[in-house]
Amino acid sequence: MMKDAFGLTYSGATEAGLSSYARAVHELQCFIGDPVGSIDRAIADDPAFVMAHVFKGYLFGLATERDATAVARSSHHAALPLAATPREEAHVAALGHLAEGRWHEASRILEDIAIDNPRDALALQAGHQIDFFTGNARMLRDRIGRALPAWREGMPGYHAILGMQAFGLEEMGDYARAESFGRQAVEIEPRDGWAQHAVAHVMEMQSRQRDGIAWMRANPEAWSRESFLQVHNWWHLALFHYDLDEVDEVLKLYDGPIYGARSTLALNMVDASAILWRLHLGGADVGDRWAALAANWMPKAAAGNYAFNDAHAMMAFVGAGLEAPARTLLETQREAMRANDDNASFTRDVGHPLARAIKAFGEARYDEAVRLIRPIRSIAHRFGGSHAQRDVIDLTLIEAALRAGDATLARALTAERQLARPDSPLSALLSRRASDLSEN
Repeated sequence: MMKDAFGLTYSGATEAGLSSYARAVHELQCFIGDPVGSIDRAIADDPAFVMAHVFKGYLFGLATERDATAVARSSHHAALPLAATPREEAHVAALGHLAEGRWHEASRILEDIAIDNPRDALALQAGHQIDFFTGNARMLRDRIGRALPAWREGMPGYHAILGMQAFGLEEMGDYARAESFGRQAVEIEPRDGWAQHAVAHVMEMQSRQRDGIAWMRANPEAWSRESFLQVHNWWHLALFHYDLDEVDEVLKLYDGPIYGARSTLALNMVDASAILWRLHLGGADVGDRWAALAANWMPKAAAGNYAFNDAHAMMAFVGAGLEAPARTLLETQREAMRANDDNASFTRDVGHPLARAIKAFGEARYDEAVRLIRPIRSIAHRFGGSHAQRDVIDLTLIEAALRAGDATLARALTAERQLARPDSPLSALLSRRASDLSEN
């Protein structure tokens, strides 16, 4: 057995294996490098290193890709027979639930691990990501807040704890403290892409577009180089330009760092769909960009493993005018709702009605889009994502109301948005359109 800098025991590990494991943890905390490669080296050095198998399982289980889930299951099976401490056994159990799509049960076990072991960086990191993918804002804040007193400056990974706390505070609307925590994290570790993104979230929610652009453009090399979160962070920069109606800049970012490489990873395609759909709502001409994106979504139309992805795939199919994969997606969702996992409820509560609403919008059935979206707005967090990501639901509803000619609803929705985002040029534009609709 080996122990790390925090005194946590690692069964089956040697010094070489634990060194590779520590590297993988750091890479995951910053969202940089190749944590899969690092953890594979740990496993190669120490095949009985139970937490190395668990770590790899978490990486793939949190990818929201159907094929990756198979790797998570394989990692779980490899870990099951290995010697383990009670803490490690709990991790193995959590991974087993995650690999079978029981996100909430995995979250609960990781919560208990971190309560007993507040310096278990992996328990905090994996739990935090599950909180994000299940839209659990309170746990995004409180999971880390409970552990924070056990951490102090100078400890390995302290920046990541601050960065996760920053994001949790932001999702709970505590913007001043969120920004403070996030800036501290980036000052300690400029390569911490999650902390960088937490501060961007604050500025997005406060409609501080110029501050956001300055924040993201100050040192992009730090948060984008060899970063597997870089597409999402470039997407945040694009959001600031989008709110300012700087369409050419948004498309430049899309054609460059957001989707120039035409990634086939769902997490990256979600961002691509999300920014193109926002432009689509505003009537911008995006050329043939939808076709290329939809082509990469098509193999995933029948995945049915994560409802949040489904909604963004539907945006691409609608944008590209592709009826067949859109139908396949809806049929797959109907099948997914009969499964015995958490995605069944993600899909039933939010994902399926939203996908239908996006399809209705694309077919100019705006009244139907309004009817489908209104009941899910208050529960949309149930299928994951952040406030910034789910804002596309509100924007689609507002645009549908405007195009349906429902002046009363459009005026109410835009007044609501103006109150929440009074400094947003987009809010002002939508309010003017609603007012013009009322006068005509």
